[in-house]
Amino acid sequence: MADPGWAPFLAVVAVLTLAVLGLARQSQGLLKEHAPDDGSDEDDAVEVPETEPSSAESAERNTEPVQAGDTETSAGTAGDDPVHEQTDRDPVTDGQRDASGGAVAPDSHHTPETGPEFELTTGVLLANVAVTQGIVALVVVVAAWYFAIPAEALAIDPAENAVLPAIGLGAAFGVVLWVGNELSTALADAVGAAYDEAVRQLLAPDSAGGWAVLLGVVLPIIAVSEELLFRAALIGVPAAGYGVSPWLLAVVASAAFALGHGAQGRVGVVVTGALGFVLAAGYVVSGSLLLVVVAHYVINALEFLVHEGLGIDDVSVGRRVLDA
Repeated sequence: MADPGWAPFLAVVAVLTLAVLGLARQSQGLLKEHAPDDGSDEDDAVEVPETEPSSAESAERNTEPVQAGDTETSAGTAGDDPVHEQTDRDPVTDGQRDASGGAVAPDSHHTPETGPEFELTTGVLLANVAVTQGIVALVVVVAAWYFAIPAEALAIDPAENAVLPAIGLGAAFGVVLWVGNELSTALADAVGAAYDEAVRQLLAPDSAGGWAVLLGVVLPIIAVSEELLFRAALIGVPAAGYGVSPWLLAVVASAAFALGHGAQGRVGVVVTGALGFVLAAGYVVSGSLLLVVVAHYVINALEFLVHEGLGIDDVSVGRRVLDA
């Protein structure tokens, strides 16, 4: 068996991590544009007081075309006044003036054509997340195979007698972490530091089929991909290959994990960073990648089911959100 290529594998992982963080950064703007409107823009709108019309506008309003039956004006008759003749022959409508008050040609006043507006639907977003996260997981797996990284370095135990205990402990661990996550967000809300829930709301399906895809495909891919990268590749492999302290690596990996969730706002970054470190601790202590994958899935699944499926806004008091 070939010697493990620790250095080239970690180089690939470093590039992949930077790419993931860069992609997450770029996606924040797009997600904000399509985030559900909470009406805050209307509340923050500044009412502009009406001002007196400008001198140019006043002059325009006071200029009246001479009627056909009028024979006298302040400067003479309409027929003798070339200015009034021009006014009668070539009136300029309100819609044919530019911003400075000057006349424009009638055929030059038109609305520019715009292309069809891109709509970021839940289905499109779910597909995007599944594909991108799947690519990340695939890159880690292929790199580990190509550079002969042993399964033990990734904390993968293929023994059958280790699977069921890891699933059971991971599920229990996930429930505990979900409760802690809910308490931390409730505390943040209590002190006025709101948690940005736009991403979760955008990903929430509105049909039974959508929920099946979310719970059965998208969330498992997310859990596997993120645990492979942020726990196995960034903690397990450097610790196994170079003897670096896994707890030091857990701090670094958790910071990267938090930055990758910047779309959830500042509070979301802090909460996610803390959650990532606890998951990293579970990975280090248990030595099982499967355990933290299951825990990660349980956290995400409960968050969607409770808040978006059942409509419970605040778990601590059981308060429900009533849709208008």
